[in-house]
Amino acid sequence: MDKVFPSLEEAIKDIPDGATVGFTGFFTCGNPIFLTRALAKQGAKNLTIVVMQLGVGNEEINDLLKNGQVKKAICNYPFYRSFSRRSLFEELLRAGKVECDLYPMGTFAEKLRAAGAGIPAFYTPTGAGTLIAEGKEARVFEGKECLLETALPLDYGFVHAWKADRAGNVVFRKTARNYNPDVARAAKITIVEAENIVEAGEIDPDLVHLPGVYVTRVVKVERPTINVTIEAPAK
Repeated sequence: MDKVFPSLEEAIKDIPDGATVGFTGFFTCGNPIFLTRALAKQGAKNLTIVVMQLGVGNEEINDLLKNGQVKKAICNYPFYRSFSRRSLFEELLRAGKVECDLYPMGTFAEKLRAAGAGIPAFYTPTGAGTLIAEGKEARVFEGKECLLETALPLDYGFVHAWKADRAGNVVFRKTARNYNPDVARAAKITIVEAENIVEAGEIDPDLVHLPGVYVTRVVKVERPTINVTIEAPAK
């Protein structure tokens, strides 16, 4: 099956209002920049976005925020690390215009992994005895209190890849792999933007990081040029 789409617009045109969309990337590394910008132009509203950080190193997310497309964000790094500046998301959150569910990084990743594995929930000691524990079921295992966390399934997953073949088998570039496999497996529809597309069979099976069974669509993009920073831009 040839999963390559002719354009970004074609690949994301069916995303409806109210969808839950996952975005890969760790600050400036492995972000689906082109798919995110295409979604901002497409205009779907009332989105729940699942993303490690909010416009901090992945400034293209701000395009969605500026358009008022985001209803809720599920993340683990929502603000700039400098208290002297506020991100766009922080401003919107403090104004009550968006919602935010915040999770520790490991819990965030495991919620995605669990969704991809078909596991509805899991227990973790992370967050026990803190504000995160409020309203959550807790049990004690081997003398340690643990919280029940539910899986985090996605309607759509946006993935950035170094290489993909036409069957959807994917190779990531070093640390750009980060959340990409977890987001891809957690999504009902996974859309991959790939810097390089080759014919099926050209990727050594032993080198495949994400099998094509988890990928719905592939679209060719250019290699992005990124300004590496996690600080707010100077005003």
